[in-house]
Amino acid sequence: MKEITKFQDERKIVIDGYSEDIDFQSLSQAWLQTSMERRYVYNFECLGRPIIQYPQDMVAIQELIWSTRPDVVIETGIAHGGSLVHSASILALLDLCDATRTGDILDPQNPKRYVIGIDIDIRPHNRIAIEAHPLSARIKMFEGSSINPAIIDRVRKTIEKGTRVMVCLDSMHTHDHVLAELEAYGPMVSKGCYMVVFDSFVENMPTGFFKNRPWDVGNNPMTAAREWLENQPEFELDSSIDTKLQITAAPSGYLKRIMT
Repeated sequence: MKEITKFQDERKIVIDGYSEDIDFQSLSQAWLQTSMERRYVYNFECLGRPIIQYPQDMVAIQELIWSTRPDVVIETGIAHGGSLVHSASILALLDLCDATRTGDILDPQNPKRYVIGIDIDIRPHNRIAIEAHPLSARIKMFEGSSINPAIIDRVRKTIEKGTRVMVCLDSMHTHDHVLAELEAYGPMVSKGCYMVVFDSFVENMPTGFFKNRPWDVGNNPMTAAREWLENQPEFELDSSIDTKLQITAAPSGYLKRIMT
């Protein structure tokens, strides 16, 4: 245990140093912008499904699910389903660990932990592939706008009382849409769990970087998260994750619920 603690302490010193390392931060931001220009974020898969995320954020989400142990992860935005599969795989490991400890028998068709994915347009070929995936029993997909009251109500009714919930927002990236998502899904997040606001990095890109898109500098997930946090004492920005990752699509977007 002493060696483990020593390693953790040494790692923390290194990470804390990044917060004052302006050169490293500038290089990271420059690389993020250059990589986005080259569609780098589209290059990866998770357990056979394309996932449109930076590997750093994939690791961060894995760490958060493992450490906070949610029963349900709500994700707005489905695309090819890679992020749903990624979250479902960690939830499956949590269930396996619980069963190993307690001696319970797992029912693969009725898992304890699962993911809810919401998208305004679940394309048929993606739905078919996700439903055919070995982890499909852990994935529930709702088609419709994530801010549609009927969809929000359906999500609420799906989640049983006492369930630990984490939320990842990654659908429409305009300020108003994300703010509405935060208002709708923020109350569902459990104490100690996270609300992750993806694509907040738009605010740090040059104006007009995303051509033919309704979001831009001043109108994006980061501006929405900042406005929402002003009146949400139950949540705080966990900036330590930004510092550790350096390369992230969700700067100022890892929000932790600290009070009920």
